[in-house]
Amino acid sequence: MDTLARRRRSTSRLPAILHPLAAYATFRSGHAPSDSPVKTSELWNPSTRQEAALLEKLDQSRLPRHVAIIMDGNGRWAERRRLPRVAGHQRGVKAAREIIEACARLKLPCLTLYAFSRENWSRPQAEVEFLMRLLREYLKRELPTIHKNNIRLTIIGRESDLPEAVLKDLDRATQLTARNTGMNLVVALNYGARAEIVDACNAILRQARASGSQEYVADEAAIASHLYTAGLPDPDLLIRTSGEMRVSNFLLWQIAYAEIYVTETLWPDFSRACLLEALIDYQKRERRYGGLGTPRAERDHSSHGKRSAARG
Repeated sequence: MDTLARRRRSTSRLPAILHPLAAYATFRSGHAPSDSPVKTSELWNPSTRQEAALLEKLDQSRLPRHVAIIMDGNGRWAERRRLPRVAGHQRGVKAAREIIEACARLKLPCLTLYAFSRENWSRPQAEVEFLMRLLREYLKRELPTIHKNNIRLTIIGRESDLPEAVLKDLDRATQLTARNTGMNLVVALNYGARAEIVDACNAILRQARASGSQEYVADEAAIASHLYTAGLPDPDLLIRTSGEMRVSNFLLWQIAYAEIYVTETLWPDFSRACLLEALIDYQKRERRYGGLGTPRAERDHSSHGKRSAARG
């Protein structure tokens, strides 16, 4: 299958999924109820009082369309426990599984995870090989669940540089889920935002040369349509774990107007409660896009009305 075509899969509405905590098995079974509205607090049975309180604060009508996460801190998590770094990566996979399920239950249209950057090749070979093996094991174990729950898997990055065995597994996974219409799970592998922009510009140049055009002028829409993420909404919320105050060459074009949330929590410890805290923080922000925004009194009145309607 053409790599560029795989990258350009669009996202659409996620069907309803049963959301009680006890229904982890329900998520894995792929059975979905009707599309009738539910209160945010009914998305799952909270496992702690903290989760319960956070769910009550969350406004389901104002969730972001696209959440992107820089999953950082696996190594430090392991080092603080005097464990090998691979133990941190293994625990990080567990956190990823939990967050993917939570986002699906919240009916987010798109979730992007920064799994492996182009710079990560500079790590020790043994660690890189372990990460690739961990990816293959994850796909083998979780792909049936992902597919049954109508989730579409999309890969962004320079895939051709990945090991052949990994490419075969990714091709199988993306082809299997290509027709799914639920949450778009985007995994960034061998990804770098600068490389993405270079690839987009080179693709535009090739097209211009092929058409014989000497006067072609690219605009923002032309560049966006040639990015790996073409067809996907830009992230509304970028989450960075481990407290680092940088974006690490991740989605530089797409996060131009994203809200950025940084937490000191290391990725292996990033829980559903942590995700809810990030979403609630996002809902408190005023997104101006360079404009003047909405007067605070009007925002507060609108928010109160939505909450009252939800309670009713």
